[in-house]
Amino acid sequence: MDCSFNRIQFTSYLLPSDIVGASIINHQKQAFEFVPGPTFTNIVLADEINRTTPKTQSSLLEAMSEAQISLDNQTYLLSQPFMIVATLNPPGYHGIFLLPKSQLDRFLMRLRIGYQSPDEENLSFLGILLSYSSGTSTRSTK
Repeated sequence: MDCSFNRIQFTSYLLPSDIVGASIINHQKQAFEFVPGPTFTNIVLADEINRTTPKTQSSLLEAMSEAQISLDNQTYLLSQPFMIVATLNPPGYHGIFLLPKSQLDRFLMRLRIGYQSPDEENLSFLGILLSYSSGTSTRSTK
C-alpha cells in the first residue's frame, strides 16, 4: 500500500490549528487560503496525545469519526485510507490531560504495554549482551 505518514508530537502549547490546518491570508490574491495541517495524510501518529490540552485533543474528533475536517464553513475530506495511531503517557505523570470518553471511544483498540519485571529485564539485557559478544546481533554498532 502506498500511504503517506505524519507524526505529531503533542505538547502543552500545541494548538488545534497546528493539527488540522488554518486559513492564512495570501497578500497577492487578497484572500484567505487553507493550509492543511499534518492530519491531511493517510496515517497519523499522535505521539503523547495526552500531553496537550483537551481543546487541542478534541480537534481530532471529527477527523477520527468522519475522516474530514471542517474549518471556516468549509469541509475538507481526508485521504483514504485514514487512520490515527496514538500513544499515551500513563496516568499520574506530570503535565498530562486525560482523554475524555467521547474521544477514547473513537479508537478501534487499546493496547497496554506494561513494564517488564526486574527478572525479565535482566534476561532481556543478558540476551542483548550475549548476541553482541557472539557476533549474532542484527543491530548496527555505529
